[in-house]
Amino acid sequence: MKLLTVAIPCYNSQDYMEHAVETALVGGEDVEILLVDDGSTDRTAEMADQMAAEHPSVIRVIHKENGGHGSAVNAGLADAKGVYFKVLDSDDWLDREAFLKVLDVLHDFVQEGHGVDMLLANYVYEKPSLHKHKAIRYDGVFPERTVFGWSDVKRFKISQNILMHSVIYRTKLLKDCGLQLPEHTFYVDNIFVYNPLPSVKTMYYLNVDLYRYFIGREDQSVNEKVMISRIDQQIKVNKLMIDAYDLEKIKNKKLRDYMVKYLTMMMTISSVFLIKEGTEESLAKRAELWDYLKQHNRIMYRMVNKMALSKPMQIRNRAGQKIVVWGYSLSQKIYGFN
Repeated sequence: MKLLTVAIPCYNSQDYMEHAVETALVGGEDVEILLVDDGSTDRTAEMADQMAAEHPSVIRVIHKENGGHGSAVNAGLADAKGVYFKVLDSDDWLDREAFLKVLDVLHDFVQEGHGVDMLLANYVYEKPSLHKHKAIRYDGVFPERTVFGWSDVKRFKISQNILMHSVIYRTKLLKDCGLQLPEHTFYVDNIFVYNPLPSVKTMYYLNVDLYRYFIGREDQSVNEKVMISRIDQQIKVNKLMIDAYDLEKIKNKKLRDYMVKYLTMMMTISSVFLIKEGTEESLAKRAELWDYLKQHNRIMYRMVNKMALSKPMQIRNRAGQKIVVWGYSLSQKIYGFN
């Protein structure tokens, strides 16, 4: 039995995937690494097979037709043998010392029969081109060195969102809750860290900087120009998240408040990029997105609308829209995303 499955979706990743794999190999035999070749057209498939041949007890390769990041995660999850499941994008990497500490904690969970649903660790925005990095940590939000539930969680700051980079799920939880990410769609990592949350009852926070999130490639999905060009896919993900739950029915208040916060953040990001695009069509899409939430569930709309970020995102005059873009740019400089 493997302790942890690290699924690495790979699409034309020949230039950087080897580094991601090397950092996951630190886990030795406790880890299985699933290289999911998502229909690559470069040397990715060949390199994946070669690495699997060199580490046959640790690395397995899944070759599949191109279906996008979500499809690759689905394939990795379906074939995962580890007790726990982690997604590592092929251009990112894991910190060695932090990874070993995470594995020690997971090993204790299994030995002691805790069955903790979700382990959280910090992640770091890495911008090598600017010699900058920014760690996002959760101290002050989650209790440390103890298993806890949603009722023990304290107030999240604006920058403290649970992202794909920070989570390790219990594999059975993901399978039991029926998680399936849409194919041929970008930004589905937001669904990955939103839809399973009501199934998560027990958590553990390890205050280490585990995940190194690379920012800087021009073709990267989170590049601002790329995000604007793919705004329809961002809107699609927003609507799927709106449809996933009636948040007023989430009984635990702290879980509900966090999910409202996260949904508001997603609506905000879409609204900002639609404002930045600045066409009549894009502004109409922004209005339609907020109307979609309102028509889907008026109570949920009011819950989101109480958040500080939501009302500015619906401003229609040009002066107000400029303030929104300025605020986003300031946040971008402070926190280092995109």
